[in-house]
Amino acid sequence: MENNKSEIPDQEGKIPVALTIAGSDSGGGAGIQADLKTFAALGAYGASAITALTAQNTCGVQGVFDVPPDFVAAQIDAVATDMKIDAVKTGMLSKPEIVEVVAQRIKEHSFENVVVDPVMISKSGHALLSVEAGKVLIKKLLPLALVVTPNLHEAGVLADMVVENMEQMRKAARKIYDMGPKSVLVKGGHLEGVASDLLYDGRVFMSLPGKRLLTRHTHGTGCTFASAVAAGLARGMDIYDSVRQAKEYITQAIAEGLAVGKGQGPPHHMACLYRAAGISFIRTFSS
Repeated sequence: MENNKSEIPDQEGKIPVALTIAGSDSGGGAGIQADLKTFAALGAYGASAITALTAQNTCGVQGVFDVPPDFVAAQIDAVATDMKIDAVKTGMLSKPEIVEVVAQRIKEHSFENVVVDPVMISKSGHALLSVEAGKVLIKKLLPLALVVTPNLHEAGVLADMVVENMEQMRKAARKIYDMGPKSVLVKGGHLEGVASDLLYDGRVFMSLPGKRLLTRHTHGTGCTFASAVAAGLARGMDIYDSVRQAKEYITQAIAEGLAVGKGQGPPHHMACLYRAAGISFIRTFSS
């Protein structure tokens, strides 16, 4: 009997879709690769638009090739005209022209639940966002964000101040909020002592304390945390529950981080699924 496509229900197999607009990490621990793994682990279908190719491993970034802005736009258009996008996460947007086109397409396609991770520098110290691109990000992309997720260094650059403690995190969050995003999540993984993150929605602060884990396998944690927030938003959670879920997820992923490569390995993006399936690895570091 001939299969009649019109008889197939539109909602069959429906799953929330999260789009990551970011750079590719050839080592697999950060960027697009980390985002897609995180989406999959947290129940969202991952689509992608690649903004840059990096020659990268656990030891550092050896090279960057920026994708032409018109092709970044073409990737976003291809996905957006075919799928309903439930959440968007932006990562590495190295050039001002790329930031411009991403902001333009977010507005054109009326994307909601936009998570902006203002990726500025790799853990090995390689600059991933030019000064001019940072200015465009502040002017054109932050006002489109439901939440922006800077680490301490990035918060300091955006707010033009030193950010080294909780009080400075609060001050920076207020200054960044005034740039237009609906909320600000300052990641406190580099704080001394407790690794507390801070969410500010323009009215109240929500602190998310976390246990500090003794491991060097933290490559891609910022990308992973932001994409975990996006996955929660894609599934219909509000920003508060999305951030709580993301905090739990990244903490477990770091605790079960993978000792791959010769440098800083990545968190274990599938730790929650592997644990449920009874799959484990031999530990090679203290946590």
